[in-house]
Amino acid sequence: MTEPVRGDATATPDAAMRGRLFGVGFLAWIAMLGFDLFLHGGVLAAHYEQPSPFLLPLDQAFRLIPLGYLSFAFLAALLTWLSVRLGVRTWRGGALFGLALGAFIWGAHTVGLLSISTAEPSLMLGWFVGQTVSLGIAGGVVGSGLGGTPLRTLTWKVVVFAVIAVAASVVIQNVTGVSAHPGR
Repeated sequence: MTEPVRGDATATPDAAMRGRLFGVGFLAWIAMLGFDLFLHGGVLAAHYEQPSPFLLPLDQAFRLIPLGYLSFAFLAALLTWLSVRLGVRTWRGGALFGLALGAFIWGAHTVGLLSISTAEPSLMLGWFVGQTVSLGIAGGVVGSGLGGTPLRTLTWKVVVFAVIAVAASVVIQNVTGVSAHPGR
């Protein structure tokens, strides 16, 4: 199997490696979605129930969720591509790289939004921390996958993580009495 060499922009992976890279990136995206449901459907849900000049009405925002999830696909692809180029090969290395990348991307995004919007600082802090952690989780998945963890094993771990994250968001909603669902 031909594998890209760190720093060699001309190296191209063969079909099996491209399939593995797609699978690893896809699993990173699924992990991000699970954590996102926990973050926005649980931890930050109260921010979305209050009318805000910064946020869309809940029913309209709910319909546009797929666009947000598409943005995570771009981030998962970027994270995977950069991890290959930088030689990330462990879950720990991937998680640390994902956290660093997340801090830079979401830090810049958050500061930019704070400079031009009516966004609540507490919501922006939640987005910054949460989305940084999300990229850290995705980085751990990518690093593990690039390090040789079988995709079947990685798939089970990601699915279990996503199910636990979604369940935790439901628990948070029930405990706090807050729901980010538009029908409320």
